[in-house]
Amino acid sequence: MSRAVVEEAVFAAGALCWRLIEGRVHVLVVHRTAYGDVTIPKGKVDPGETLPQTAVREIAEETGLAIALGVPLGESRYTMPSGRDKVVHYWAAEVSEQAVQRSTFRPNAEIAAVEWVTVKRARSYLSYEPDVAILDAFARLVDETVTTTFPLLVVRHGKAVSRSGWEGADPGRPLSATGVAQAAALVETLTAWGPRRIVSSSAVRCVTTVTPLAAATGLRIRRDDGISQEAWESGDDEVRRVVGKRVRVGKPAVLCSHGPVLPGILRELALATATPFGAYIDDAAALEPGAFSVVHVSATNPSSGIVAVETHPAPTLRMSRTA
Repeated sequence: MSRAVVEEAVFAAGALCWRLIEGRVHVLVVHRTAYGDVTIPKGKVDPGETLPQTAVREIAEETGLAIALGVPLGESRYTMPSGRDKVVHYWAAEVSEQAVQRSTFRPNAEIAAVEWVTVKRARSYLSYEPDVAILDAFARLVDETVTTTFPLLVVRHGKAVSRSGWEGADPGRPLSATGVAQAAALVETLTAWGPRRIVSSSAVRCVTTVTPLAAATGLRIRRDDGISQEAWESGDDEVRRVVGKRVRVGKPAVLCSHGPVLPGILRELALATATPFGAYIDDAAALEPGAFSVVHVSATNPSSGIVAVETHPAPTLRMSRTA
């Protein structure tokens, strides 16, 4: 029997940063010092990080730019010289002029230079085919004029104390110790999309789930009975009103609600953006406690349909042992 051990793949993440220069879409490439190549900025996942966290951190480290993630562009897979597989996840990221002006980049031992080039120029400039495939995914968004988007992050509250273990009214049922840890662990991942609004069911377990996010961002939690489980079960919910307002406002937002309400939220997002129903609605709504889906909508023409949906699992918790 062979004793060869198959090593796990190396995971990494990055972003294709873009901006308009004189009315034309330009993307950011980096010239790596040691390899003498031209690539899309990316880097390996640090212990305890999620892929969205890695993407934001790596862009900051390699380019000096503070970004918020946009539409997912897919992943590239290839075998490294060591024989291990590498899987890199990418997002688009629109870069504001303010972010460019505040860039802290200086040439260093890893990155010799950063350069803004047109999509056409980048296609012949990038050193590796997997990078070109990611560029092509972005180019399709450019062709469809849906590059500028805003995310709506639909979060299921963290794990709560069981109904049998709670004697009070259900809206007051709190998070369990695991749920509290999930709420804290969600913060750095959710902030990768730069939320500017937090809307929550008025139930304690939902409000508590987004309280660490509110503390970290300085955003006020907007409690809304319209997406509570109590209103949903009684038929008095106002999911359409809540979702419609988020689409009209067009700003990155977090919506925290309950498992039974999530399918309604996703259906209303489809209706508000004139998107045909499909299995993606059920998939995006089938969240375990502490998990979330990100729905990307065109900022310039929301009725053109949902641009992309991505789903992320509940945080992996490293629970300390007690004697």
